[in-house]
Amino acid sequence: MFSLRRTAPLAFSVAVLFAFHAGAQQASLAARRAQLRAAIDQEWQYELKTNPEFATEIGDNRYNDQLSDYSPAAEQRKVEHAQSEISVFEAIDTTGFPEQEKLNSILMLRQLRQTVEDARFRDWEMPVNQYDGVHLDLAEMPSDTPFNTTRDYEDYLARLRAIPRVLEQVTADMRLGLKDHLMPPKFLLAKVATQVQDIATKPLSSSPFAEPLHRFPSGISAADRARLSLAIQSAIHSSVDPAYSIFATFVRKDYAPYGRTEDGVWALPDGAARYRFAVRTMTTTNLTPEQIHAMGLKQVAEITQQMLRLAQSLGYHDLASFNDHIRHDPALYGKSGQQIFNLYKHYTDQMYPKLPLLFDHLPKTRLEVVPMEAFREPSSPPADYSPGSGNGSRPGRINVNEYDPTHRLLLNVEAIAYHEGIPGHHMQFSIAQELPDLPPFRRFAEYNAYSEGWAFYAERLGREVGFYKDPYSEYGRLENEMWRSVRLVVDTGVHSQHWTRQQMIDYFHRHTAMDDTNIETEVDRYIAWPGQALAYKLGQMEILELRARARRELGTKFDIRKFHDAILDEGPLPLDILDQRINAWIAEQKRGR
Repeated sequence: MFSLRRTAPLAFSVAVLFAFHAGAQQASLAARRAQLRAAIDQEWQYELKTNPEFATEIGDNRYNDQLSDYSPAAEQRKVEHAQSEISVFEAIDTTGFPEQEKLNSILMLRQLRQTVEDARFRDWEMPVNQYDGVHLDLAEMPSDTPFNTTRDYEDYLARLRAIPRVLEQVTADMRLGLKDHLMPPKFLLAKVATQVQDIATKPLSSSPFAEPLHRFPSGISAADRARLSLAIQSAIHSSVDPAYSIFATFVRKDYAPYGRTEDGVWALPDGAARYRFAVRTMTTTNLTPEQIHAMGLKQVAEITQQMLRLAQSLGYHDLASFNDHIRHDPALYGKSGQQIFNLYKHYTDQMYPKLPLLFDHLPKTRLEVVPMEAFREPSSPPADYSPGSGNGSRPGRINVNEYDPTHRLLLNVEAIAYHEGIPGHHMQFSIAQELPDLPPFRRFAEYNAYSEGWAFYAERLGREVGFYKDPYSEYGRLENEMWRSVRLVVDTGVHSQHWTRQQMIDYFHRHTAMDDTNIETEVDRYIAWPGQALAYKLGQMEILELRARARRELGTKFDIRKFHDAILDEGPLPLDILDQRINAWIAEQKRGR
């Protein structure tokens, strides 16, 4: 009895103290979670403000009257900002956080550290090539800009007037690159000069910058239409075209002649480290160029056997004779740009009804098939994808390259349609943008190995739902498999093993039936964009491995629709993180959740 009377107050005190401590911990947890959310939002707002064109692309119209700052000072501010934000995020203790919030912190820190690491290579000093650069981005701007109100047109006019400033800044950056020996290959810069001159000299009726004048919405008054038309035409004539002409002259006379003569980035300052960094960021793996080259050789050998079996089923004894037949049979080439466009539309339309067999979660964002902008067709792939705006105001687009159709093989059009549209890029980007519980920096993240790996994986899904009925289309799908495997060999070959452009072309000819137009466009792209081409095959191989693992461990519980949703429903991820998340999903499925 005595003992009880003495210990009761003590027990009560301990309980009160424990409750107070637990409450304090809970309050601390809530405060830390709020701190992380605030820091993420602040960083996202910084990203939108300093990259106004990106903000427009994703449907945030607050900065539609602005263009980015391309000055060296702006580049330095970005690095200093990233360094500062690393300290902010490192100081937030994520102990006790929900898994997704921990992942938010991990991914944000990874992104910021990559920005700092990338700064040492000063890639902004060589900002243009035939495949990418501000000269093309500005001309594509009308495709991503809303034109619904008078304010939209006035914002666009402000951007047109800012184009001379942007091209002057980029010119200054390129002069620094000249001084620092950071130069793209000379032969690619000749293509850039041609591109810029072509845009500069287009008549107003076909200028990409005048395109919004052809589609005034009915809600804009006749008086405003007349006023805005005159102002935009004047800006193109007095600001945009002269700025492009000056830039074209600079590239042609003062820049391209000094381009590097070697094809690979190994020839640049810190060339080996530069390429290793590109490989790591593009593939989100720690594979070395040597390992990837060996993987590519192995994949080429394996796919050769698959292609040989199909060729033999069609009566050919070896691949060389079948590929020679493909190269010289005019029936296998395009007849017109419209024919190629119609094929992409047909394959897109036939895939839509099959999507419920492959997914439970379908996106709301629409998909359109449209012709590619003429000014970028000669240096672009057969088709590519432009994501929708994220808010539903602009659909996703398959951009079909109609250039030189009679020299374009039709074999792989079906596979490319599934890659660029559904169930490929359009599914992945649109689903990510529509995930309400993820912060926007994750919804709109770019991880090439994830996005391109998914789109390449999606090509196979057409076969699983009964398509590729024509054996030549199936061969085209296998050609795409070979194409992406060859990339592992030639990308590492040129940038790590000192291959020449001609060696790359010869390797393509030896192992594919691809047309010359596509081969040359492809190898030039790999030269201009080191490491990016590796992402497709490595990403696809990872997803196929995860699928095999899930099927093996889940047995009869495996559902392909749920697996695909698991891949897509957390937004874009680095491959190592994707591996962890799918392992966790498999464990949940085993538990019956």
